[in-house]
Amino acid sequence: MTTRLVTIAPDTPVPVIAALLRDNRISGVPVVDAGGAVVGLVSEYDLLAREGETAGEVMTGPVITVTEDTDVEDVRHLLVERRIQRVPVLGAEARGGGQRLTGIVSRGDVVALLTTEWVCQVCGEAARGQQPPSRCPRCHAGPDRFILQDACPGD
Repeated sequence: MTTRLVTIAPDTPVPVIAALLRDNRISGVPVVDAGGAVVGLVSEYDLLAREGETAGEVMTGPVITVTEDTDVEDVRHLLVERRIQRVPVLGAEARGGGQRLTGIVSRGDVVALLTTEWVCQVCGEAARGQQPPSRCPRCHAGPDRFILQDACPGD
């Protein structure tokens, strides 16, 4: 999950959005209202495919979101089934009563998890995922017996 967030207001002009995407090397940006609630997303596709002067006119909405405690497998499913590139992550309540934007998960973030490997110190069994498994599938050791394996160069 990316927590260094770039957001825009609904009245942000399209040329400013394009420069923001380019300068930050991102392909989409959440649109938030004055209270901090996510009201839309503007992607490179939106800028190319839609006519309009502001974010509010070209954005995609309503937005599919997840919460901080949504399982990564559920996020993966959303990205694949809905054919979306990114999903905003909501956390604690914002000023306007809705949930506050705390991050954004992209397909790249989920792909990066495929290289995260945990190794059981007891038997050497490897497991992939954001966190170590609750039990080793081979020797049934607890999560405290797993160490994070460094990715090999070129993997």
